[in-house]
Amino acid sequence: MPEAYIVDAVRTAVGVGKITGGFAAVHPADLGAHPIRALIEHNNVDPAVIDDVIYGCLDTIGAQAGNIARTCAMVAGLPQTVPGVTIDRQCGSSQQAVHFAAQAIMSGTADMIIAGGVQKMSQYPIGSSYSAGEPYGATDPWSSSPGWVKRFGPGEVSQFASAERIASDWGFSRLDMEEFALLSHQRAVLAQQRGYFDREISPFVGITADEGPRPNSTLEKMAGLRTLRPQGRITAAVSSQISDGASAVLVASEHAVKTHSLTPRARIHHLSVLGDDAVNILTAPLPATENALRRAGMTISDIDLYEVNEAFASVPMAWLKHVGADPDKLNVNGGAIALGHPLGASGTRLMITLLHELERTGGRYGLQTMCEGGGLANVTIIERL
Repeated sequence: MPEAYIVDAVRTAVGVGKITGGFAAVHPADLGAHPIRALIEHNNVDPAVIDDVIYGCLDTIGAQAGNIARTCAMVAGLPQTVPGVTIDRQCGSSQQAVHFAAQAIMSGTADMIIAGGVQKMSQYPIGSSYSAGEPYGATDPWSSSPGWVKRFGPGEVSQFASAERIASDWGFSRLDMEEFALLSHQRAVLAQQRGYFDREISPFVGITADEGPRPNSTLEKMAGLRTLRPQGRITAAVSSQISDGASAVLVASEHAVKTHSLTPRARIHHLSVLGDDAVNILTAPLPATENALRRAGMTISDIDLYEVNEAFASVPMAWLKHVGADPDKLNVNGGAIALGHPLGASGTRLMITLLHELERTGGRYGLQTMCEGGGLANVTIIERL
């Protein structure tokens, strides 16, 4: 089977998803166009040879509607012959974009694809598309479906409820999760200070660094926050930050690498996706990782670094225990609790950070997984070249 290679990987900094954030005044299409333009310029690639632009984005309403992948490609200056498609696999959307790109290349139907994602949460908060449906009689995707209610009942489908349930099921106290969150900030701040993100971030509108990490975060400050639910354990401190950002990778075939004199940086070693509990929606990374390792013929000890999205601290904490992974290899430069979670862009943001850290440390294999709405999880294993 033909190989799919990652030739280059670039992202914007992650801006805080507030009106005070660095990207608050930027149109999401201009934000998403920036890494596309950077990939073309960095690699001196004729943009006309790009077979497709596959971008993840959630809450595709307003300025994020109308197939924003295509809009981003046009704003980036690609020829009008270059298509684009927007996908929604919830938080794993841009990771799935890479999967679709790799699958197209491995099938021989494409040679060069830009895969990534964009999200402007300062303009369109999480769940904006739900509220947009209210005038049409639906306040969420599930409760008005007789078929859904028949199968799963009328109960709440909520990431917050799932995060609480995971914490309870695995016995994580609030303090346990706050300590995990504090470590995320400490690692991210240290990585910034040491310049570890400099190669992967392409400055845009003057924003050169991730805005989320808090050097002054303490357990005492975290302890003063209210829980999201009465008698709960989850607070904002142990949850991912709402964010703005864009990220993308250039995926190419061996033929394209040779034809255009490109130097691949990594190979897609494995890609898969698995579903789990459709109501307790954040648990899928656990069985998905087991499935991926089994199919790849590997064990967790074969992996040099892991990126598991920090939607809530309880998710990667449960993943560590379930998989038997080494905590010193997990999110070594911080995760979404510190760096932020621009939903549609997070999949490739994690992959880009993973690739650069493998290069910095000399590791060979990196594994990435994310919990996703609907009870799904993508798993990608990349091999540094």
